[in-house]
Amino acid sequence: MYHNKRTTLGFIGIGLMGEPMVLRLMAADYLVNVWNRSPEKLATSVASGAQPFNTAAEVVARSDVIFLCLTDSEAVSAVSVDNAEFMDALNSKKTVVDFSSISPVKTRKIAEIVLQKTGAKWIDAPVSGGVKGAEQGTLIAMAGGDPDDLERIDPLLKVLTQRVTHMGPVGAGQATKLANQIIVGCTVAATSEAIRLAESLGVDSKQITQALAGGFADSLPFQIFGSAMSERKHEPVSIKLALLHKDLKGSKDLDTENALRLDLTETARQRFAEVIERIGAQESITHLIDC
Repeated sequence: MYHNKRTTLGFIGIGLMGEPMVLRLMAADYLVNVWNRSPEKLATSVASGAQPFNTAAEVVARSDVIFLCLTDSEAVSAVSVDNAEFMDALNSKKTVVDFSSISPVKTRKIAEIVLQKTGAKWIDAPVSGGVKGAEQGTLIAMAGGDPDDLERIDPLLKVLTQRVTHMGPVGAGQATKLANQIIVGCTVAATSEAIRLAESLGVDSKQITQALAGGFADSLPFQIFGSAMSERKHEPVSIKLALLHKDLKGSKDLDTENALRLDLTETARQRFAEVIERIGAQESITHLIDC
């Protein structure tokens, strides 16, 4: 088990989700080493006590458990298995926990390389709950990996999450997160259309989420993003268009590989792609209501 003050943590990828997660770990008395490709994003974490380093490999060398929270499969590969210094800093006593949402197929390949070359453990533990969940420690995590490895990091995950579900071997967490993203992406796309329809028929859309609360159409994405859409409120950005589009595209790639039919997913992906082309990938998903 990893306990406070006797464990040094590394955190690589300090963005919308990474920063509040780092702050929670430090509030729980863990020592946290940090690195980010854009150093300016480390300012808040460092001001709160995190130790910055110039390379990801330095963070790995000085940490017992290394958390990753990166944008996509390419970023995770670039930081880990494609980075000789990172790999040299790993050993069988270290554990890598990937909070990123990436391809389950690529996750398995990365974990296999890491284990064979370094002996380090790899756990994929993508999370859901958004920035608010990261701030409040109420994220849910879907984990893939060895159950004993997962049990050892349980005290750390309890600082960040309200629930962790072991879904199976490495890659199972990412597969579950893809299922989650399909539900969220399709729900958000459908919500934007439903609100526009209601408005076209003279309904005050600001009342829709309250009116449908508790019914079959209700859900957290509907309440959060439906309310924001009806008010045309796009700040602060909690989920970027790029994030959901990336995950829906990942589902499309698996569709091709496994001869699945993911028709609704592909329709939602195309919708996100259209909005990204019009306003940019870094804007909020609530902009679906405007395009």
